Amino acid sequence: MMKILSNAISKNLLGGALCLASGLSAAAAPDIDFTGYARSGIGNTAGGGDQACFRANGAGAKYRLGNECETYAELGFGSTLYEEGDKSFYFNSMVGYFSNQLNDSEDTSVEMRQLYVQGDNIVEALPGSSIWAGKRFYRRHDVHINDFFYWDSTGPGAGIENIDVGTGKLNLAWMRATGSGDTEFPDAGNRISNDTLDIRWSDIPVNTDGKVVLGYNYGRAQLNNAQEQYYGNSEAERGHLFTAQHEQSNWFGGTNKFAVQYGTDGIINSGNGQGRMNAPQSPDHPGGDMLRVINHGNVWLSPGKVDLLYAAIYEKKDFDDDSGATWMSAGVRPSYYWSDNLSTALEVGYDYVDPEVGTDRRLTKVTLAQQWAAGLSGFARPVIRTFVTYADWNGDAFNVDQSSRAIDVGAASDAITIDDSDGMTFGVQMDVWF
Repeated sequence: MMKILSNAISKNLLGGALCLASGLSAAAAPDIDFTGYARSGIGNTAGGGDQACFRANGAGAKYRLGNECETYAELGFGSTLYEEGDKSFYFNSMVGYFSNQLNDSEDTSVEMRQLYVQGDNIVEALPGSSIWAGKRFYRRHDVHINDFFYWDSTGPGAGIENIDVGTGKLNLAWMRATGSGDTEFPDAGNRISNDTLDIRWSDIPVNTDGKVVLGYNYGRAQLNNAQEQYYGNSEAERGHLFTAQHEQSNWFGGTNKFAVQYGTDGIINSGNGQGRMNAPQSPDHPGGDMLRVINHGNVWLSPGKVDLLYAAIYEKKDFDDDSGATWMSAGVRPSYYWSDNLSTALEVGYDYVDPEVGTDRRLTKVTLAQQWAAGLSGFARPVIRTFVTYADWNGDAFNVDQSSRAIDVGAASDAITIDDSDGMTFGVQMDVWF
């Protein structure tokens, strides 16, 4: 029943969007922008069984080349609905689809990822600024080669962006993520509204082709009276995150980002702890703090022949109940271009997790991929690739991961278990964005 309902919802959402797009076009309305992202493929584990994906237990992410076991897509429709001089209103929408890449017909998760309106130059007192309201991807920053979103206030919200303050731009937003409470005490309410105030001072020039963005996030769980009485005054009800990031363009033909973040309490122990009060989460969690340092980017080692994607991450979380850990990660992905469309990529990623209590964990993942892509670049898409992936780990470090959006899924392969110390997979994958 759930499968039929999920498929019906998926068809209705996409069909409705297409009908709306065709209806607007027929009425000579504005042009429709169609955007999206998708990945899918097929893979096996050496020795038999479906493709396993390797992730270190307790790590914030995994290196993704030849290491993604799901079908995922984001399809968006947007349009400029009003334009008068330099003033305009833009509507944007996006639906996300996720399945486990197992069968032709299978359960599919359908999500409304974005639905918002943005008005440019509408506030006459603040020329050049934009106001917006709705649900959107808000100024996200991620490490591409392991899909780690380290500064992400995505969700329902509203704000104003690009306020000219003389040096740089000021951006203000109010975001929300609502999750579950304690099911053992339903009288307190099983939904908790987690709000985040996001303040960013961006585009501060500091050197040639280099800019700095400074950010402050304040997160707070908005509890009703029953929840306040049940949970009491918990440090996890609120938290702070401070971020400073240097962004360098024209960096050996590519770009580089260097970020330092310090966070406290609820904003780092809620949800995925990637920069906001992300649900689902109960406020009944310990306080603590986090220090995170990230450097990542891409360069051309030999223009037109060899480029390199790279990342280095240091993250230390200390919690009052000793449930924190230190996570260190480093990865590189060089690609050699045989022609404008054919390349060979090698990705090597290493993750080390040292928990406050327990033994340390390590996992090394290596992937060799032959790729046919639409151009010369590690970011050229669409791409079709064949790959072979090998991983080696110690003790309980291994985590079979069938979803790059999940942290701890548990063993899910017929051929690899947590009792093993290494594994190999192979397959074919497509990857596209537009």
